[in-house]
Amino acid sequence: MSDAVLKMTSVVKRFDHHEVLRDVSLTLHRHEVVCLIGASGSGKSTLLRCANLLETINGGDIELFGQSLLDPRIDPDLVRRHMGTVFQSFNLFPHLSVLDNVALGPVRALKRPLNDVREEAMALLARIGLQDRAGEFPDRLSGGQQQRVAIVRSLAMRPSLLLLDEVTSALDPTLVGEVLDLLSDLAKSGTTMLIATHEMNFAREVAHQVVFLDQGVLVEQGSPEEIFDHPQHDATRAFLGRVR
Repeated sequence: MSDAVLKMTSVVKRFDHHEVLRDVSLTLHRHEVVCLIGASGSGKSTLLRCANLLETINGGDIELFGQSLLDPRIDPDLVRRHMGTVFQSFNLFPHLSVLDNVALGPVRALKRPLNDVREEAMALLARIGLQDRAGEFPDRLSGGQQQRVAIVRSLAMRPSLLLLDEVTSALDPTLVGEVLDLLSDLAKSGTTMLIATHEMNFAREVAHQVVFLDQGVLVEQGSPEEIFDHPQHDATRAFLGRVR
């Protein structure tokens, strides 16, 4: 059996007459971290939204464990249970405690016993050093703490992969490190992740593959060393020159 978790083949996405993704193909394997880099508007976020069926593609195919997600019999909600998605905004429920935010999905969607879920949620919060804040409401936490809770909330659903969309871009620079440290720990533990990021040093250190998108086109893909030290395309070199 192939170890491919997510396979996107010749994906095209248009908004009206504007082509946001043009013939994009990539494969994410089990335990692999792939970082999407590129300027704002290059298509990174749209690609993630297409992967978890928040956007409908106009061409190509998307497969999860070899099953095409374009099959009309596919239930998008069931697909999303296999994909934990974390956006720039934390999207925590303000009226629920940190613990209840983490536990809600497994209890409601997976029908798991409340006691088991709460025990596991506390273990996840301990993993990120926030077990003592379990009873707090989200507005009592810093932005970095809220984003870490949002990531842990996705992990509580036991997803096959995590999709992360610029999860540090809404944070004060002093808080970025604590979120990236968590993602680094997840990478080391073998969590399969597709990450859109502006953090080049993080991508260099954590990614198995780096994908450079420019105006909706996958220009270049390779190991961090290949992309950052030996880019082959002028567009890649120009982008890296700007962000450095």
